[in-house]
Amino acid sequence: MSCSRRNFLLGSGAVIFTTGVATTALANGKKLIATETDGLIRYGMVHDETLCIGCTACTDACREVNKVPEGVTRLKIKRSEPIGDFPKASYTFERISCQHCDNAPCIHVCPTQAAYRDPKTGIVDVKADRCVGCGYCLAACPYQVRFFNPETKVADKCDFCRKTNLTQGKKPACVESCPTKALTFGDLNDPNSDINKIIQTHTVYRMKVELGTEPKMYKVPNNKGEILG
Repeated sequence: MSCSRRNFLLGSGAVIFTTGVATTALANGKKLIATETDGLIRYGMVHDETLCIGCTACTDACREVNKVPEGVTRLKIKRSEPIGDFPKASYTFERISCQHCDNAPCIHVCPTQAAYRDPKTGIVDVKADRCVGCGYCLAACPYQVRFFNPETKVADKCDFCRKTNLTQGKKPACVESCPTKALTFGDLNDPNSDINKIIQTHTVYRMKVELGTEPKMYKVPNNKGEILG
């Protein structure tokens, strides 16, 4: 896919558009809002913010399993400002990582097709041998979760442990390491999968869906603070 000037400007515009107040879209979990009937696998994830305790075991496991160098990360857990007053103050925790968009801006702007969506899994990934380090994908990502790997010198990001745990029949390292089971991973196209059971029975939201990115990272909102819609 060629990287036209128009496509790059559109990608950059997405970044500019989303630097203000973060927006979300709430969805009724009783609908299978994610399922397609094309017969393919579409891996996605749910982060249950009501269960996350901010321990960062997921980030440590991700770094160890995927050999992520110090100074960069594929996954962050962002802690909120204190909610309430001491000694009853509490916090909420947000997962920040690749959303594995079905309509990913990073793919559209890549001039060498290094950024791509794996047709067998729906995972958005990077072909290291094609990456020229132009940085277009980093600029176009509205979630700002891509980075340059200081060792490989190419664009890097979460790949749901596609090259590590998934090849061994395991779940992503973050899912396996979570002590509170706040993360659920599975096939969004399978109506009987655990991930779709969560979507069916909970209110979930996805970030910045107004951009048309179709992210496959769903979140169960906590009951503290405010969800902007």
